[in-house]
Amino acid sequence: MVADCGATCAKYLLCLFNFIFFVVGASVCCVGVWLIADQNHFLETTKLSASLEFSEPGVIQQCAYVLVALGTFIFIVSFLGYCGAIKESRVMLTAYALFLIIIFVLQVAAISLAAHYKTQADTHTRTVLKNSIRDYYGNSNNRNAVTIGWDLVMSQMDCCGVNNSSDFQSARLFNQQNREEGINRVVPAACCRLEPGLPVGIYRPSDEHCEIFPTSINSFKDKGCLNKFTYVVRNNLNLVIGTIVGVAALQLLGIIFAFCVCKAVGAERDFHYKY
Repeated sequence: MVADCGATCAKYLLCLFNFIFFVVGASVCCVGVWLIADQNHFLETTKLSASLEFSEPGVIQQCAYVLVALGTFIFIVSFLGYCGAIKESRVMLTAYALFLIIIFVLQVAAISLAAHYKTQADTHTRTVLKNSIRDYYGNSNNRNAVTIGWDLVMSQMDCCGVNNSSDFQSARLFNQQNREEGINRVVPAACCRLEPGLPVGIYRPSDEHCEIFPTSINSFKDKGCLNKFTYVVRNNLNLVIGTIVGVAALQLLGIIFAFCVCKAVGAERDFHYKY
């Protein structure tokens, strides 16, 4: 057992935090496995079967695999931290600390590159997002993950497309399905001002002509989502910075605590070996 007071505190703090993440990771992974194994029972149990937004089989399958991957990663890292601390295993604690160091370095690198290549990053982001609309965005007859994601973003942020509604002029699936239905939609319903009080996933414009004749009054056709997102981030910059600093501080504390316990365990074993 670790005898040093500081190392003992570090040990039990590591146990506490990693046990929480251990449970979270296991839960997320179990939800993903449940979705893969029995989608219908999951939807009925969670009362999501009535929502068209979340009951598309393709979307559920994609979300399930993401949940399994994310949950497994959190589970493995937290397992190393928890068991390494409780068992005072230098190997597991070192592996845990190395995982945190890699994650921390990747985060710092990503933030640094984004700041240094801000203009290029903005251009590349716009291109990727516009391509997602061009290649994958459909209407109500093709509710894939991209369509659902964009509809949620546009309806919740009161925006339309990446730059504006003109992005949907090149949306292949959207325009193809409109031609098949014989309806000349200019924008999807999610770009319109919706009737108040509707549940998430139901897009019913207040003006029934909005999709065909969008204006600045009945829709958000001139407000791009990327610009809206940038504006929101700038207005909440202190919160964003505080969140980033808080996450980084927790990671650094985890690294320091892990190496602190490792050092204490090594010193104690050397002491017992000598005497």
